[in-house]
Parts: sequence; C-alpha cells; structure tokens
Amino acid sequence: MKAGTASPRHEQTHHPSRGAGGARPVRTAGGGRRKREFTTRRGLVICAFTAPAVIFVAVFTYYPMVAGSQMAFRHWNLADLTDKSFVGLGNFQAVFDDPLWGTVLSNTALWVVASIVPQLVIGFALALWLRRRFRFRGLYQALIFFPWAISGFLIGILFRWMFNSEFGVVNDLLMKAHLIDEPVAWLADPKTAMVAIIVANIWYGVTFFAIMILAALQSIPDEIYEAAALDGAGKARTLFRITIPYIRATLALTVLLRVIWIFNFPDIIFGTTGGGPNNETHIVTTWMINITQQGDYGKASALGLLVVAGLLLFSVFYLTATRERGAKS
Repeated sequence: MKAGTASPRHEQTHHPSRGAGGARPVRTAGGGRRKREFTTRRGLVICAFTAPAVIFVAVFTYYPMVAGSQMAFRHWNLADLTDKSFVGLGNFQAVFDDPLWGTVLSNTALWVVASIVPQLVIGFALALWLRRRFRFRGLYQALIFFPWAISGFLIGILFRWMFNSEFGVVNDLLMKAHLIDEPVAWLADPKTAMVAIIVANIWYGVTFFAIMILAALQSIPDEIYEAAALDGAGKARTLFRITIPYIRATLALTVLLRVIWIFNFPDIIFGTTGGGPNNETHIVTTWMINITQQGDYGKASALGLLVVAGLLLFSVFYLTATRERGAKS
C-alpha cells in the first residue's frame, strides 16, 4: 500500500443527516418528521393533566344540573324536608296553574324583544362610527365599552336612584325640558317600571353588540369599499350589499347569544325593582329565584327545566332559520 493512501477500513465518512450518535431521525416521504407513536404512558400523562379540570367541571357543573333536575319531579320543599316523594309532573302543573305564569311570560317576551332590538341598532351604529379613523378614537372606545365592566346588579341600583320619584335625575331632566309637569313614580307603576328596567338593560347591552360588530367590521378589507365607491355605490347600498352580508354570521351569533343572555339576566331587575311592584315586573328567571327563596325547590327546578327546554328549542329553530337564509342569499 502506498504511503499517504488511507485504508478504506480507517476511512470515516460524515453524513450531515446523522446525529452525534450516528442514528438518523426518522423522516416521512415529504421530508417532515414522523409523529411519535401513542403509548400507554403518554395516555396516562394526558389523563393526569386533564383529570383536575374534568373533575372540577363534573362536580361543580354537571352534578348540580343532574341533582337540580331530579328535584323537579319530587316534592322538595324546605318547609317539610321529610317528604321527598316522587310527584311526577306535579311541579310543572303547579307552575302552569300559578296566577303569575301569564304575567311572567308576557314580561319575559317584552323584556327580550324590547331590549334586543335597540341594542342591536345602537350597537351597530356605534360600531360603524368607531371603525372610522379619527382623533381620540381609543378614548371613545374605552368610554363606550366601560359599562360592560360594571356588575349588572350595580347598574340596577344606579338606575333605581336615577328613576327615583323624589330626587331622581330622570324626572329632573324631563321637567327642565318641559316634557312632564310633575315627577313620575317610575318604579311604582308596573308599566313605567318595565320601561325603566328595559332602558337600563339597553344601556348595559349596547356595549356587547358594539364590541362584537366592531371586531367583525375590522375584518372587512378596505379594498371592497374602495371598489364599491368607484362603482358609484352610496352609503345605504354599501351597508346592505357589502357590510351586512359580510358580517351576517357574526350578527346571527351575536343576536342568539344576547337573547339567551337577556333571558337569563335577572341582575338589573333585582337591583331596580326586585320584581315589584306587586310581582308585576318579574321575568322567568327572577320569578324562579323568588320561588327558590320561598323554599319550593321542586317548583323552581321545574321552572328551570322549562327555561332550558325553551331556550334549546329557540336556539335550534333560530340557527336553522339563519343558516337557510344565509344559504339562499
């Protein structure tokens, strides 16, 4: 063998794909790394990390739901805890036979419809305004979004003072504007009391629509509006042909969430009227809480199941209707 010629036995070749130990990583045909195989150990680790959350939700959410649901079919009253006999649909019949049932249903429908429509319209207008670029835009956004950070019960107390018949600011402003001649007892009459709590709910809920719609509007490319302007489209045509169709899904989902929220939102009513005067401003959820405070857990649970069933049916029909309408358009 010639000097200076390395023996093939001692020749070392280095491949860039090999690691320090000489083992090649397994790669797929596309060049990417192959996923690690699922093993029993990995499954136990995943279960160990997810177990606390699953247990927490099961104990504090699903168990109360099941326990409360079975109360609806039993005689469950704090006045006599020794009798927890099965009564079937007796608690549901008690709800339907209650004299307040009709008033509560009509109040709930008025509460939802009269709140959701102004909230949607005003929130949409504020979102369109906030989408434009102007000075102190961030400050205006903070002021508009501020009510959403306040407790609903505190808002109810605030509006109770504002609608006070003796020293409320609402009567003072109306009298200075010569719209009324004497103070109005807003919270003493069922009709005006409903107006007061609806006004408070509108003020509180406008922020939610403004936040959701503004986020959707910011996803619309400016090029679409520029093209519409070049085609000579006016503001109304741009609104109904571009803006609303583009954010239709967000609008539908926001309205559904807000309907469910308003239906289950007793905070403002408790802070303002407490369901009065004479239980005439109760909605379904405030009436259910009132029945619970009276100790009739069976009747309250039956009313709660009716609320869940009603909202579930409404959600199914609403989503079906909006999906079909979106598909046709």
